[in-house]
Amino acid sequence: MIVAVKAALGGGGPAAPSSVEYLMVAGGGGGAGSASSATDNAAGGGGAGGMKSGSTSVTAGTTYTITVGGGGAGGAAGNNSGTSGTASSAFSISTTGGGGGGKTSTAGLSGGSGGGGGWGAGGTGGAGTSGEGSAGGSGAAGFAGGGGGGKSAAAANVGAGSYNGTAGGAGEEWPASSGVFYAGGGGGGGYTNVPAGGTGGGGTGGGGGGAGNVIPTAGTANKGGGGGGAGARTGTSTAGGNGGKGVIVIRYADTFADAASTTGSPTYTNTGGYKTYTFNDTGSITW
Repeated sequence: MIVAVKAALGGGGPAAPSSVEYLMVAGGGGGAGSASSATDNAAGGGGAGGMKSGSTSVTAGTTYTITVGGGGAGGAAGNNSGTSGTASSAFSISTTGGGGGGKTSTAGLSGGSGGGGGWGAGGTGGAGTSGEGSAGGSGAAGFAGGGGGGKSAAAANVGAGSYNGTAGGAGEEWPASSGVFYAGGGGGGGYTNVPAGGTGGGGTGGGGGGAGNVIPTAGTANKGGGGGGAGARTGTSTAGGNGGKGVIVIRYADTFADAASTTGSPTYTNTGGYKTYTFNDTGSITW
């Protein structure tokens, strides 16, 4: 519930809000890069940035720092794991960066959502953070990379003997019934030396697609999507997709006053009964 702060004595304008709704998404993890050796191992996708939404109290005259997390770098070509994304924070609340995808026989990193594991023994999916995201898929049983986890769903494990990377886990819609999704996991890379080999698609909400014999897709910027894992193909070594930058969105009923000041150039809208500030970069807000 959004409650008004009493206007200063003699003030004629609307009151500042005393509570606001927020969406907070950290940066997504980068997908892993594949090898070009005889084993040609496919790589895991990056996990989505941790996502939280809710409401919090605010105080007029207080300046709140808004920190938007960056996406993790995709692993370099030549069999390298992806880097985890960085945290987003505001109002003494924070979310965890998505875990990077795992290279050959390497587990995905834990994070807001976990990174997918690479092809081969030990390529298990990374764990997600409770309340922020889900686990990445394992590539240990097959010949392809597991997808990164998303806010709403874990990525599936690669089936025994399968050449197909698994899709990234689905993100979550915010606000409800808006049709806008955030924090989808990156798809795992497939093994394309065989006709059955295929790639994992990115999870709904900004996850990047995994690759077979094409370059994997980056996670969508300002949705916290995980980057796609690189696929395996003899003689080809491919870098993983970068994770998508995070975002912080703040909204409250349009009966209350605009912010007194902002930094970081947030996008401002006043529609549908809400005043909304979308921070795609780090900044601040004061009412």
